[in-house]
Amino acid sequence: MTISVPPRTRAQESRAAIEHIYVIMRHLFIRGHYKPDGTSGSALRQALLTLQPEIYGSIADPEKVELDGLVYVIDRLPRGIEKCRFVKLIAAEGYSQSGFERIIPAKRRRNCYCIDQETMLIEVTRGRSEIYDILTHLTFMYIEANKIRDHALDEGRPSREWLKLEELVKGQEAADASRALSLEDPEVREQAFFYVSTLLGRTFEETMSAYQRFRDAGAANKGLFHIVYWLGQIAMAETQGQGDRQITFSSTLRERLGHHIHGEQWAADVKAFLWKQSLWQRPLHIISANLHSVTNCLFAYPVLKERVGGELSIEEMVRELRQPENEALNQAINAFALNHGMTFLEDRAGTNIHVQIFDTAVLPLQQLSPELQTNPGLVEQEKPVLLVMDYAFGEQAFEIMDELLKPYKLDNQAHKLNVQSISVMGKAGILAGEKGDLMLPNAHIFEGTADNYPFENELTCQDFKEDAIPVYEGALVTVLGTSLQNADILNYFKSSSWNVIGLEMEGAHLQKAIQAASKIRKSIHENVTLRYVYYASDNPLATGHTLASGSLGQLGLKPTYLITLKFLNKILGHPIVKTNRVDKEERLDRNGPTLTSKAETHSQH
Repeated sequence: MTISVPPRTRAQESRAAIEHIYVIMRHLFIRGHYKPDGTSGSALRQALLTLQPEIYGSIADPEKVELDGLVYVIDRLPRGIEKCRFVKLIAAEGYSQSGFERIIPAKRRRNCYCIDQETMLIEVTRGRSEIYDILTHLTFMYIEANKIRDHALDEGRPSREWLKLEELVKGQEAADASRALSLEDPEVREQAFFYVSTLLGRTFEETMSAYQRFRDAGAANKGLFHIVYWLGQIAMAETQGQGDRQITFSSTLRERLGHHIHGEQWAADVKAFLWKQSLWQRPLHIISANLHSVTNCLFAYPVLKERVGGELSIEEMVRELRQPENEALNQAINAFALNHGMTFLEDRAGTNIHVQIFDTAVLPLQQLSPELQTNPGLVEQEKPVLLVMDYAFGEQAFEIMDELLKPYKLDNQAHKLNVQSISVMGKAGILAGEKGDLMLPNAHIFEGTADNYPFENELTCQDFKEDAIPVYEGALVTVLGTSLQNADILNYFKSSSWNVIGLEMEGAHLQKAIQAASKIRKSIHENVTLRYVYYASDNPLATGHTLASGSLGQLGLKPTYLITLKFLNKILGHPIVKTNRVDKEERLDRNGPTLTSKAETHSQH
């Protein structure tokens, strides 16, 4: 009997393409090197073209260079990468002590070093997610470079538009020698738009828009004309046998990857500070967020009340602070914070995750904003400590949280942290709403695996019922990379019984570490209070609303500060619950808190 097998859906083909991409990437990493136009590089390129991620727009169109995607990628790669034939991914190997210029991309905190005109080093300290992110971006960039090369050649010879662009980029004189070509001259610049739009297969208007987006980034890149020329030039040189592009991985990076080297040192620094400052026994509330919202929510009002008016909300005050002319006010708030309980711990371990510690015993409670519904009696009695850590990246979130929640070993004794709550504010792609909307997850689904992490989120839609902002409740899928999602996969997650409302990169990794610490290692309370809120940075299913379309800008302020206030009011405003003497002694034991029973934990919260 013949069994008919239905054809694979686009969602199934896309999932297979993602798996293929990651198998290829792991193979290349183990191998140690590959050429983008070689056999392995071509396989990676074809898999990405099959997938056609939403963030890369028209990547599969051979006639059009994808401009929004190019802007997105260049913002996340080091300045000058378009000119380099050799890219090497390295561990933290001491280049920070060298004389090479350190280059930090505009939208990714990673150290890069330009060794010579052809060689770029990219330092990887955030684990496999960072490697996948870089390789995906480089693959996209080389696909677009090959398009530019094809458009620049006319029957094997450089086209007139290409020669004119070369003349402009290299600063050569005009044909009539009447004046030197200058891209600051509006007439010359518009001529360049014409030449480049032909090479890109894009309209004059689209080219001007891309030019402005590159220009807005300032010194973080070398501008549209320079990038287009050198991407095409390097690809053309390879075709003409003048040198292949090559990506390599240092042996040190391959040896260190996956061993928590950076996270272990980072966590040790944080715990050593808490111990030395006698903050260890205090109730600890961990907040994963940016490093400005908690500071501004606590201290903007007391500093700015007299200057900008006490009637302004914290969000309105922050809008004022974002104006370039108000940098002095930001410095004043930071100075006030440092004098009233805040300590800034700069990362020394290479994680690029900085930390703020807030000792609430020093907070000027009577001066705080009315939006902060604090319970002075609770703050004075319990003196909670806030640990605010900057965003982790993908798989790095597990390393950081796993190491932080482990007991602190000192003098052959293990001391447990008194963690009362963990609050996570994140940015995610939304599937059911718009930019700026809120998502409250009740589970994290790990894409490509059978790992699912349901949990009880203390925050619900009821907590936001009085706020004029849409809120969605459901599961979030933790993806292997936002650059590898297309409409078919996302529509499947949205419309299937998974009830997925959005996608992000850290949730499952965080929850894996938290559940390991609370359910298995027993190093923190089993029912530690969890708060997860994400705001929508993009909608990958809506045209013009992907991450490549640009940042949230001012639109992100409202959800950011609304979420932060909810966190702080839950931590500092809940009523005092009396505990019995035995429980109190257990929590104040010099060796750190012992685990309480399920009922006792609920009574504490």
